[in-house]
Amino acid sequence: MSSQIIDSHAHLNDPAFSRDLPEVIARLQDAGVAAVINVGYDVRSSREAVAQAHSWPFLRAAVAVHPHDAATFDEESARIIRGLALDRRVVAIGETGLDYYRNLSPRRQQEEVFRWHLRLAKQLNLPVIIHDRDAHQDVLRILREEGRDLPGAVMHCFSGSWEMARQCLDMGFYISLAGPITFKNAVKVREIAARVPLDRLLIETDAPYLTPEPHRGQRNEPANVRLVAEGVAAARGVPVAEIVEATFNNARQLFRLS
Repeated sequence: MSSQIIDSHAHLNDPAFSRDLPEVIARLQDAGVAAVINVGYDVRSSREAVAQAHSWPFLRAAVAVHPHDAATFDEESARIIRGLALDRRVVAIGETGLDYYRNLSPRRQQEEVFRWHLRLAKQLNLPVIIHDRDAHQDVLRILREEGRDLPGAVMHCFSGSWEMARQCLDMGFYISLAGPITFKNAVKVREIAARVPLDRLLIETDAPYLTPEPHRGQRNEPANVRLVAEGVAAARGVPVAEIVEATFNNARQLFRLS
């Protein structure tokens, strides 16, 4: 079994890492992290994700405009994201979706931008990283309408019910879990961790956010992804090595990593 692990969703392009990124990179390598999917959330961060993926061979990029910024998405944004998505280091479109928790952009515009990204993913034959916060039914509705020919998708930092997870699995999507699996009150997340088929499971940090225990309250980073694997293993009652191996293989398959 491989001891290497993949962080399927992080934001090393975030300003939180601007002062010490080389040290963060060194720590993730020391922790046995074999690859990180470095996810864009606006034009700037998508450009940075691609640039960083060219600087470090174990980074891959995803590019998109987050639903928070849907109100600012225009023809120029679309042109830039489409161009970035053609780069050989880009392995996914994302993160894209709906966020009704903060509602920083009107819901109608969030939906339009979400649909644009899904169609781009189909055109370019790239999987999609989906953000869903307090928008479960609308996300499912749009995925049913647009997702039939998607080459793959992952529900990033999944926060829905088992019923929603089952519907996503029925559409062939992956479910990704993050730091909340380690929180004491995360009963629903542990249920999801226990029930998702092992061949449809991914793990992530969402760094610099969602820091797992025992580091909660500090900046998160990809070196902590093994703590997520430990939380999933505890929920399933299996050895950590089994989760590491399965999620490693799943990430390689979804993102077509060599």
